[in-house]
Amino acid sequence: MEDPFLLLATVSSYIAQQFIQFIEDLICREIPGWSEYLVDFGGLLVNFTSDGGCRTVPEACSFPSRVSDTGASFRFHTRRSSNLNDNLPVNSILEIVRSTLSYGGFRLIFEGLMLPVYGLKFTWKLTLASWRCFISHIRYALVRVQSIISRVRKTLRGSSDDIGWLQQAPEMAPVVDGSARFRELLQDIRNGQHTLPDSFVYLLIPGFFSNHGPLYFVSTKKFFSKMGLTCHIAKIHSEASVEQNAWELKQYIEELHWGSGKHVMLLGHSKGGVDAAAALSKYCHDLKDKVAGLAFLQSPYGGTPVASDILRDGQIADKETRRIMEFLICKLIKGDIRALEDLTYEKRKEFIKNHKLPDDIPLISFHSEASIALNVIATMSHIAHAELPWLPLHGFGDDDSESFIKAGCKVPVIVPVSAALALCALHLQLRYGEKSDGLVTCRDAEVPGSVVVKPDMKLDHAWMVYSSWRKDPNELEASEMCEALLTMLVELGKKRKKLC
Repeated sequence: MEDPFLLLATVSSYIAQQFIQFIEDLICREIPGWSEYLVDFGGLLVNFTSDGGCRTVPEACSFPSRVSDTGASFRFHTRRSSNLNDNLPVNSILEIVRSTLSYGGFRLIFEGLMLPVYGLKFTWKLTLASWRCFISHIRYALVRVQSIISRVRKTLRGSSDDIGWLQQAPEMAPVVDGSARFRELLQDIRNGQHTLPDSFVYLLIPGFFSNHGPLYFVSTKKFFSKMGLTCHIAKIHSEASVEQNAWELKQYIEELHWGSGKHVMLLGHSKGGVDAAAALSKYCHDLKDKVAGLAFLQSPYGGTPVASDILRDGQIADKETRRIMEFLICKLIKGDIRALEDLTYEKRKEFIKNHKLPDDIPLISFHSEASIALNVIATMSHIAHAELPWLPLHGFGDDDSESFIKAGCKVPVIVPVSAALALCALHLQLRYGEKSDGLVTCRDAEVPGSVVVKPDMKLDHAWMVYSSWRKDPNELEASEMCEALLTMLVELGKKRKKLC
């Protein structure tokens, strides 16, 4: 009988070797299968399989290579699991041995030994996830910073690259300076020489916010009517889009031509000049035989930095500014936000590119520079009248006297328009270095192919349509300038006919 301690030591040594081999096989997962071993217990072969069990194997099925260990009564037989027959019978008595010798305990020990490895893998994955999250936050922060920097640059840059783009475009026709002839005609008018013919219908086209200024162009219309001229103020929605007003002006001009049989002379102020130009551009075939000429009064034909700086996308607080303007124009005065959008440089470039003015219609561009002196702050503009009724006054005397109401009293509505325009002109002067009438720069008011008129006086954007509250009899009036411009337009039309 062999020594049991020696047998136990041998089995322990074998188990230790197999455990080490088992760990190596698990770590090296590339190996398709690990070896199975046969143990000879006194002539009975027991097969330890890779699934953790054991089974008896006949002696004939063993490999011839046997390894003896220090005189022990059992032997180890090694072979690959792929060489075993899976259908060998299993001794029912050895089912207890199988459950006893299962290496399930080894798995627990192995998993316990692998906990540090799992911890390292988890720590590595957590570190990678944290790093990726950190990188994504850094990228988002960089994008936000770049967006803010871009918005700041776009806000500071403003309309610097757009002002005067008409003069920089090589495809635009050059302009001709007619200021000298204008001054001659203006002096003749002040001396009482009125040569404006009555063979035309004169249509005055108001600009932005004219519907809220009842005296818009009123003094000029009265002045023309006193001379026996047919003059009308276009009844359009000044806060509508350029496209809508162009259609309405087209119908208005056709009605005037058909009703009078005369050609129509157009005089458009501010956005009114842009609306009139759009009507001639889009409906040239319908209007070329009905319109004799067009005079632009301080019209932002190329656009205005005021509208562009307010509605420019991508600048600081662009959405908030747009919402404020939509409330003011759409909700408060019942207008269309496109009326202001159509005066931006982006919209004007697109429109002029797609719609050219006809070459056979004479054009005049009038622009001025606003005064930024301190005394302008005290200038008040007369824009409307407010009628206040008197209280009923009872008659005194006999019993047949009846109470009566005196006629209403008109109270002038005066607004410091000149002061506001002077501040805007100062702003444009300091920011862009451009001369303007407060809303439109001089370069943007010059229409390609037109005769440009530059007055000697400093006039703001509202001077041509609203009279001052306290007028000096010796100063020029807006109606006289309008007459001089239309007279000059008639002369240009005659010259074109002679050349043709």
